[in-house]
Amino acid sequence: MFTNQNNQIRSGWIILIGLIAMYIAQSIFSIPGMLFLAVTEFTNQSATITIDIMSALENRPWMLLLIQGGGTIGGILATILLWKFLNKKTLKELGFKRSWKDFGFGLFLGAISITLIFLFLLAIGEIELLNSFSQPDFNVFTFSFLIMFILVGFFEEMFFRGYVMQTMASRQNKKWLIYLVSAVVFSVAHGANPNVSIIGLLNIVFVGLLFAYMFERTNNLWLPIGYHITWNYFQGSVFGFAVSGISPHGLYQIDSTNGNTLLTGGAFGLEGGLIATVFILIGFLITWLYTKNRIV
Repeated sequence: MFTNQNNQIRSGWIILIGLIAMYIAQSIFSIPGMLFLAVTEFTNQSATITIDIMSALENRPWMLLLIQGGGTIGGILATILLWKFLNKKTLKELGFKRSWKDFGFGLFLGAISITLIFLFLLAIGEIELLNSFSQPDFNVFTFSFLIMFILVGFFEEMFFRGYVMQTMASRQNKKWLIYLVSAVVFSVAHGANPNVSIIGLLNIVFVGLLFAYMFERTNNLWLPIGYHITWNYFQGSVFGFAVSGISPHGLYQIDSTNGNTLLTGGAFGLEGGLIATVFILIGFLITWLYTKNRIV
């Protein structure tokens, strides 16, 4: 039950241990920010602490970064320690082989994908731009969320692609199963996000499969990390869509209330819409074209 025919701990148990350790580490590293928030709320509201944490953080970007960013750093450290001491492997084996070209292309592909989705939805009247292109609203969220999305891109790719996929590959699991498990676990981890939708969770499975494909084709994590960072950042902090249900603070403000939620994704963000599905699928083709002459 616990070991395979080679007397190795089964990959499912190692992944489960990783998930538990990840959530514990995230919780611990979020504590300083939570305590700071509690003290601030207590001071501001005369001994009344706000229960709705997301509302309390709505206009406190650095507090949000301290809590969620701190938790993300905890997840990164937990992944590294588990990989080194439980899996007994190096960061290079996790997927950190030097490739600035892949990282740069990933950043470009994530950014251009969201930009094209935004322009398409704007052109067909599904969203309305509330401030002009010449007047972007630079604010503190512009910078704090950049740090946040960089941390998230690194952490989620390190764990869901590097840790999960490499652990399963080391146990000789079939490729289709490795892809599917990494993508489904990735989606399930987003299941508690605000305003979650069925299409949103399915699209997260699809983009998880895309990230897995990028990882396999390049044999490193840099392409999916780059794509992940700018997909999130341009979605929320540039064009003002929600990011997996998290409230946006973009350079541009949009109104999608009169749009078709099947296209715009509604309150969950672009990942809850079918246009995102199309661009995720296009990502497979672009990744294949980008890597077709590469010998991995």
